[in-house]
Amino acid sequence: MGIRVDRERCVGAGMCALTAPDVFTQDDDGFSEMLPDGPAVPETHPLVREAARACPVGVGLTVTQPSPPGRPSR
Repeated sequence: MGIRVDRERCVGAGMCALTAPDVFTQDDDGFSEMLPDGPAVPETHPLVREAARACPVGVGLTVTQPSPPGRPSR
């Protein structure tokens, strides 16, 4: 999956959990993480992309496009 939460840069604002609650949550320390038993949501889902845009630090949540067949992902 092309969705990653960078716990080193996350400031715990919770915008991703508010924007896409079926995909993200916050841990006991208030930092964002993907729901462990959440649904398989593609990185192209509009709420996942909106959650990445809503991240106040702009790097706490990364969404990458899947690579076309035969090309490595970035």
